Amino acid sequence: MKEIDLRSDTVTQPTKGMLDAMFSAKVGDDVFGEDETVNALQEKLANLFGMEAGLFCPSGTMTNQIAIKCFTNPMDEVICDQTAHVYRYEGGGIAFNSLASVRLLNGYRGKITAEMVEPEINADNIHYPSSTLVVLENTINKGGGACVTLKEIEPIANLCKSKNLSLHLDGARIFNALTTTGDSAKDYGKYFDGISVCLSKGLGTPVGSVLLGNKAMIKKAARIRKILGGGMRQAGFLAAAGIYALDNHIDRLKIDHLHANKLAEWLLQTNYVKSVMPPESNIVLFDVDDKLAAEDVVKLFAKAGLKCNTTGPKTIRFVTHLDISSSDIDKCENIITKLNAWN
Repeated sequence: MKEIDLRSDTVTQPTKGMLDAMFSAKVGDDVFGEDETVNALQEKLANLFGMEAGLFCPSGTMTNQIAIKCFTNPMDEVICDQTAHVYRYEGGGIAFNSLASVRLLNGYRGKITAEMVEPEINADNIHYPSSTLVVLENTINKGGGACVTLKEIEPIANLCKSKNLSLHLDGARIFNALTTTGDSAKDYGKYFDGISVCLSKGLGTPVGSVLLGNKAMIKKAARIRKILGGGMRQAGFLAAAGIYALDNHIDRLKIDHLHANKLAEWLLQTNYVKSVMPPESNIVLFDVDDKLAAEDVVKLFAKAGLKCNTTGPKTIRFVTHLDISSSDIDKCENIITKLNAWN
């Protein structure tokens, strides 16, 4: 029996069309700036988001960490939500790479506001680190795929500009957010100094993220990428997957969102699920009954052929993606509704 893998949207396999595009890519030495497919991907995304330039990197963690290093100096402070991926899931990289501290906020589902940020901006005082950067995330992983709208971003961007702070976006699932909100990608360039666009989640590429910014920032970022070991050579084979995904896989994200909503509906009908965070994109977070442990329920799902992960002692995460078909979702309904987690 085929296992249904809802652990993450990073588990996807390249489609035939994507593989064909990869193997026919024209490549060169990207460290020398000579890989035309990498250059095309960088330019395509920069134009799409209204930014000047882009830099292709192996991972979203690298693009985020490079951006933070570009926008801070040692002894500076980064402001973000306490659930932020850059803080929780990037190995302490802010401290290790940038020698900066972090001011954590407690937003709703990971969303922060200008009113929350402003009082946490430090005064110019030798006792305090210098507040220099705010980081937002879209969609918000720990917020159950919550989507941040441009209307919510604008006041934070205006505050950062008035206080001379940079604003970076961890766009791990930015196209999922755009699919939900209907906002224009082009408008993002008006608000952010840096944007990380991940290609290896909902868009289904095997590797890669692109960091966007102005030309001066990207020039500095390329130097940092080299220092971190991220300088790739004939990377166009990977960049071609990104171009293919941008041309073919964005519109279908709404299918993943529909699947997530179906999963949430079925979970709410069971007696072993205490609550479900309303899904806004392709992530479903739910808490099990007080008498149960999330890891035990995950094991029962696995026995039934459904793979998923815990995100806490009581919380389980499902993530839909392009390798999950409608028939897979129908099988999930049978597994979810018939599971007996009490024995």
